[in-house]
Amino acid sequence: MSKIKSFTLAALLLLSRPAIHAAEIHVATGGSDANPGTQSAPFRTIQHAASVAQPGDVVTVHQGVYRERISPPRGGKSDVKRITYQAAPGERVVVKGSEVVTNWVKLQESVWQVTLPNSFFGTFNPFQDLIHGDWFDGKGRKHSTGAVYLNGDWLESAAKFQDVLKPVKKTALWFAEVTATNTTIWAQFQGVNPNEQLVEVNARQTVFYPEKTGVNYITVRGFTLEQAATPWAPPTAEQIALIGTHWSKGWIIESNVVRYSICAGVSLGKYGDEFDNKSANSAEGYVATINRALTNGWNKETIGHHIIRNNTISHCEQAGIVGSLGAIFSTVTGNTIHDIHVRQLFGGCEMAGIKFHGAIDVEISRNHIYRTNRGLWLDWMAQGTRITGNLFHDNATEADLQPDLGESLIPGGHQDMFVEVNHGPFLVDNNLFLSPYSINNRSQGGAYVHNLFAGKMRIVQGDGRQTPFHKPHSTEIAGLHDNPCGDDRYFNNLFVRRADLSGYDTAKFPVSMDGNIYVDGARPSKNEVGATLNPEFDPGLKLVEKVGGLYIEMNFAQAWSDARDRKLVTTKLLGKAEISDCSYERPDGSPLKIDTDYFGRKKKVANPTPGPFENPEDGLHLIKIW
Repeated sequence: MSKIKSFTLAALLLLSRPAIHAAEIHVATGGSDANPGTQSAPFRTIQHAASVAQPGDVVTVHQGVYRERISPPRGGKSDVKRITYQAAPGERVVVKGSEVVTNWVKLQESVWQVTLPNSFFGTFNPFQDLIHGDWFDGKGRKHSTGAVYLNGDWLESAAKFQDVLKPVKKTALWFAEVTATNTTIWAQFQGVNPNEQLVEVNARQTVFYPEKTGVNYITVRGFTLEQAATPWAPPTAEQIALIGTHWSKGWIIESNVVRYSICAGVSLGKYGDEFDNKSANSAEGYVATINRALTNGWNKETIGHHIIRNNTISHCEQAGIVGSLGAIFSTVTGNTIHDIHVRQLFGGCEMAGIKFHGAIDVEISRNHIYRTNRGLWLDWMAQGTRITGNLFHDNATEADLQPDLGESLIPGGHQDMFVEVNHGPFLVDNNLFLSPYSINNRSQGGAYVHNLFAGKMRIVQGDGRQTPFHKPHSTEIAGLHDNPCGDDRYFNNLFVRRADLSGYDTAKFPVSMDGNIYVDGARPSKNEVGATLNPEFDPGLKLVEKVGGLYIEMNFAQAWSDARDRKLVTTKLLGKAEISDCSYERPDGSPLKIDTDYFGRKKKVANPTPGPFENPEDGLHLIKIW
């Protein structure tokens, strides 16, 4: 080969390299995957951009609708050399797991049908993909991961074909039948011709989720991600969601809209293994799952450390955010989570706005969680966890308080927070629990500080399951223990109406309670000596929605602050959790003090105000809380 030809070949290789290893890769609906991926000649698919993106690159996606599943083959190298996927600033980018369906044929009044070849779905047909797994309850019928959407909102699946032929009631229905060659869908479209509207059906299991584990340091920012045929995500199986990290480290998922997932919206969860969905729904089965995870890299160096912030997550029928073991050392902050498991066509033990197993050193802060069956469910191994500055409301109704819940393992009622078989230490501070049912407590080792509790509180006297506790700030198991009642701390809280700590009167372990205020019928435990009670005071507590925000309307009394000399809550005051023998401290081991309120304002060092708002004046206040 001549020197001239060699030089030409080398020059061509150099010219082609920026398209593959560019600092910024562009994607647009008018692009082509044969393009170099520049702003003037963008790629067409996000997946193609993912296939060439290298650590340090930014994939910028421009306005439009993208119907694809993104499975990044690689991640970044570190927090400062990550791969970022972002919607172009100021542009609306929607990524869907659905496909448009036309050519509907009218069968009868409001009922239409369409027949699609199974090749329409490729290798995955949601309408024959049945939901199943540990702790899943189909309520006596089969459920697929298929869905039908009319103008962006989903219809409800019918239990049988005959239901679709009935007059439309509250919610329009659909039903599907899959043969060896075709999928036929019948749907109710009341008052509209579906061929003149946007009708979509689920076609992909997920939207943004790596097929392999260990794809680290990825940022996903600014997208609308929706309409996916996600499978059931129990703690014993791989947890696939609409977007998920798949047993990786260092993801940032921020400022996205995540909605319309058959099961989970965001997953920080577990990898798959040969024992998936075979735990016999038992505590022993999950302990075995944890032990396998420890041999598969469940540790501080390789898993977790994610940031999930400022997203809006809704319309998921299992969980808004789910994470078995994979959420360790993560931060979940500033998210709005609503309309989770509201249809309740199927059930199980994994439904919540946020549902974590193994939330070791996790911060859950400043989230707004409402219209869910349970706002927050911390199930097993909440150790070093901090729940601070969150707003919970409308996660239960008056009906959820009846009948008496007794001692059933999973009560029928809904609540703002459920803490299940954790040994602590975990800290719950400066939260607003405004639903009729605030707390379901089947744990010990919790510290509840400067909260406003307006709902019923269930204190379970004991749970015989043997569940793990860990060495400080580590996944290493230090032992197993059952779950007796007690070893909780309540300092400087405001209890209103139904709030009631008398369930601790017969606690097996000692409890610490001081500086709390009880008004409007709220009841203390006999363990709190000199509790401040004002049973006749009606704070007039209301949640008020106005243009531009959500407000709490409430009467305050300056006497609450002046009644006694309250202590600032610190690591020293809280001591150590009895079973784990660990201190209430920050994830880096440094001491903490609760010296700010719900808004981040400084508390008085001497005699801080009880509840989440520092030093309000006497009288009626209208306070913007979101």
